[in-house]
Amino acid sequence: MMLSVSLQHRLDALELDVSFEASPGLTVLFGGSGSGKTTIINAVAGLLRPDQGRISVNGQVLCDTHQRLWLPPHRRRLGYVFQEGRLFPHLSVRQNLRFGQWFAPKDAPREDMTRVVDMLGIGPLLERRPGALSGGEKQRVAIGRALLASPRLILADEPLAALDEARKAEILPYFERLRDESDVPILYVSHSAAEVARLATTIVALEGGKVVRQGSAIEVLGDPMFTPSGVRAVGAVIEAQVVGHHDDGLSELDAKGASLFLPRVPQQIGAPVRVRIAAQDVMLSLTRPEGISALNILKGRISQIRAGDGPGAIVSLDTNAGRVLARLTRRSVTAMSLAEDLEVYAVVKTVSIAPQDVGG
Repeated sequence: MMLSVSLQHRLDALELDVSFEASPGLTVLFGGSGSGKTTIINAVAGLLRPDQGRISVNGQVLCDTHQRLWLPPHRRRLGYVFQEGRLFPHLSVRQNLRFGQWFAPKDAPREDMTRVVDMLGIGPLLERRPGALSGGEKQRVAIGRALLASPRLILADEPLAALDEARKAEILPYFERLRDESDVPILYVSHSAAEVARLATTIVALEGGKVVRQGSAIEVLGDPMFTPSGVRAVGAVIEAQVVGHHDDGLSELDAKGASLFLPRVPQQIGAPVRVRIAAQDVMLSLTRPEGISALNILKGRISQIRAGDGPGAIVSLDTNAGRVLARLTRRSVTAMSLAEDLEVYAVVKTVSIAPQDVGG
């Protein structure tokens, strides 16, 4: 299923002018505050009429200002997951889910409630009311309700923004399952690089109402020129496979032949994982380090150096495991005579990789 969006709209100081297509999977609208993310998702939902534009889902036109066509929200068959669950407080979880089914068109393919309940792990919650649920549990129920309405597309507007770190860690795996096990594509709004790295099939990166990059998480986040959330959020994504869990609490990964050690991950041996390595957690050495505590040492070659306006620089390094970014001072770049095509070693502390940086 393909989502096609072309919009021009002025909202206060924002001049939105975007065009993109989203393939099946989970497409993230990624950018800082005021970049146009929520304006786009509201236009897709029908909560905003754009000045000009055309939106279609799998060939079904939702909006075309040239043809003066605009479907109202209730006819668009879209599921919307907000920052808060927005469940009916007087209904049980089961009744909230059935409310979603009630909105499913009679001629639409029906989602099986048992499968949705199992996928989201909400079986034990069915007889509870929303007041007795945690924030993460409410969001899982909200996702289930949206799925059971048989939508063409699910819209998720920063669905983890209102949750603390523990609840975010609880719900992220369910979004991964939704991405991998459901046929319904997802348009997901976020300004969190860690969420994007874990979840995105495709990233549509926004700045000032314009699309500045589009591609996979590996392509977009691995670009040293791309810093929409500031340099402290810069970090590349590598793909690996779990090859072992050790008695000392570490998990061992294989990343295209390179070994990585992380604090124990929940994935089973053989499972594929994505790992986000923050640029500020990477050190570089001209020779292979010895006698140090860091377990992860990756040999690579510098492909690009981006010097910032301040004291910092981002160095892009191509390794066997994939692209790694390092955030250094410009003084270090000069002192080490770093340059493109120079062979160096990236050093990554095992404990610097947080659980939220590792996903399926």
